[in-house]
Amino acid sequence: MSEALRLAEKALFTTSPNPRVGCVIVQNNEIIGRGYHVKAGESHAEVIALKEAGSKSEGSDVYVTLEPCSHTGRTPPCVDALIKAKVKKVFIAMQDPNPLVSGQGIQKLKEAHIEVEVGVMEAQAQQLNIGFVSRMTKKLPYVRAKLAASLDGKTALHNGKSQWITGDAARADVQYWRASSCAIVTGIGTVLYDNPKLSVRLYENARQPLRVVIDSELKIPLDANILHEKPLLVVYANDKQKKLSQLKALGIECVQLDDNGKVNLSAVLKMLAEREINEVWLEAGEGLNGAFLNANLIDELIIYYAPVILGSEAKGMFTLPPYENLENKISTTLMDHRWVGQDLRMRFKLK
Repeated sequence: MSEALRLAEKALFTTSPNPRVGCVIVQNNEIIGRGYHVKAGESHAEVIALKEAGSKSEGSDVYVTLEPCSHTGRTPPCVDALIKAKVKKVFIAMQDPNPLVSGQGIQKLKEAHIEVEVGVMEAQAQQLNIGFVSRMTKKLPYVRAKLAASLDGKTALHNGKSQWITGDAARADVQYWRASSCAIVTGIGTVLYDNPKLSVRLYENARQPLRVVIDSELKIPLDANILHEKPLLVVYANDKQKKLSQLKALGIECVQLDDNGKVNLSAVLKMLAEREINEVWLEAGEGLNGAFLNANLIDELIIYYAPVILGSEAKGMFTLPPYENLENKISTTLMDHRWVGQDLRMRFKLK
């Protein structure tokens, strides 16, 4: 199963909106077939592994990281291929989180008198597809917020300048997380101060995530770098700047989600889930970060701490309302910490 998970991870940047799935087929303690799902619409992991195994697959053991599909989608059901191949036993890391199909593939295998064992390295499989699980069970993508901060918790100078607080290694690590995300969300403040492209540059075969700009009043400059990056979505509340027609003329998709003059962030995430977005990478300033955090819309924080101090007048991580009692504090759980070059990367799960 560990090998199957390793195979699944090979498609970390390409399978969206489908889950990442790997499969290994074993006969007489020897691997005779390997496969992983590369891209939506292409063959699933089980089919590729069965093709490699050929006639040897009869009576074999199959290790697959996700319950074999039992319905016809972009491709035929994998469970039918396993039954046709007359495999003996199927080890499954985790059930399909889709409540409409969960357990049906397992049941179909059992009805064909094929042994099934579920839960082998389940935690690792769930982590690999954490966004897919979130979308299937909560109808929301999994949101990671990235922050690059000084030792005193500052993310930019008082004038908004933030390039660069962290070093080259940390910025390269950010490219990995961007590439594995389905959408990158930023705010108009970041666009105005940094003029970023928010593109994936270090991974040639990675698909470019959907760029999403939260811009309540459509202040985005018509020559902003991000307007040249596709796919792109601008979400706004009102057209105070009278730019909507100009943006549409540039071929930019604009969606209005007004909540008393602000963009409804919860509605943004629901819309992204409906567009089959599994994982969101939030790369923004203290205002949008604070709004997401205050609305309880962040699942995970990834903070790169640089060995520098920026002082009390610099900008912080989150703009939040003042708390009068410590009971109001936002609690997290440390998931992981490691050095990335000279910077310390810490991952926190929001409780």
